[in-house]
Amino acid sequence: MMSNLLLTTVVGSYPQPDWLVDRENLKNRLPPRVRAREIWRVEEKFLEQAQDDATRLAMRDMELAGIDIITDGEIRRESYSNRFATALAGFDVDNPGVALDRTGHPNPVPRVVGPVRRTRPVQVRDVEFARRHTDRRLKITLPGPFTISQQAQNDYYPDEKSLAMDVAVSVNQEIKELKAAGADVVQIDEPYLQARPEKAREYALAAINRALEGVGGATALHTCFGYAHIVKKRLSGYSFLGELSECLVQQLSIEAAQPKLDLSILAQVPSKTIILGVINLDDVTVETPETVAGRIRSALKFVPPDRLVVAPDCGMKYLPREVAMGKLRALVAGARIVRDELR
Repeated sequence: MMSNLLLTTVVGSYPQPDWLVDRENLKNRLPPRVRAREIWRVEEKFLEQAQDDATRLAMRDMELAGIDIITDGEIRRESYSNRFATALAGFDVDNPGVALDRTGHPNPVPRVVGPVRRTRPVQVRDVEFARRHTDRRLKITLPGPFTISQQAQNDYYPDEKSLAMDVAVSVNQEIKELKAAGADVVQIDEPYLQARPEKAREYALAAINRALEGVGGATALHTCFGYAHIVKKRLSGYSFLGELSECLVQQLSIEAAQPKLDLSILAQVPSKTIILGVINLDDVTVETPETVAGRIRSALKFVPPDRLVVAPDCGMKYLPREVAMGKLRALVAGARIVRDELR
């Protein structure tokens, strides 16, 4: 039992190598919602092989750091959401529309021009590949239906809820196949719950629950205030969290280190396992294990250790790789300190 206390994981992304992507291009733009082929340094005929190699490197870094539940690093993605969303029928990505990003700036987005349907597996090969290359517990991530609906220009459906509910059906189909392919945990990313809480209250729970309907095994939902590199004006507390006690997901992944979150808010979701962000991604200084341990101890005042998993605040893709690796090692060491105290 003790070995399953305070497990460590990552939120999803890990830094892509400079030989694979133009990281300056990536850092100097909003996260792409349509395709952004120009970020890749490798020509198309070699790209999948290069992505495979970089995925193995990312997974190995996580293993060497000692992370318990790893991901594929989202190495194949131009952003956390566009690999899945742009693969769905009904979205026109060649003639994009526009939507305001959570920073308030316009960003090209897919236009919804017909019924949204999943016509093929999107990330199943990603899971199959990762499963062949690790014996650790494996998590895979994909964007949630509410966030996808907010990152599109709706030129077809009568309202956003109708769009989100159809997206949820596609997400549900994908999740079930990702589980069958070997994912121990499937996580849906819903950062726009915090960016658009009023709309979230209208239909997000219905869409999320439809996306998780009939899914067996562990599921997680990540929500946050946006990448530290992109979003500089940040809230200090969650505007849509207690509502998630009503959703079907088992684990909630939230950021707490950078916003210095008042952790008493965790009492709003007493039935959920909390994946708590204890690594600040807005600071390239690597935390000491004792700093991480202190953040974990603070959380244990509000969440029992059997309901607490620890992680970085968000995806790590914008960090230098050596910083990301150092922070993961500190995460593992800090968790070990507190686990030993609990013994």
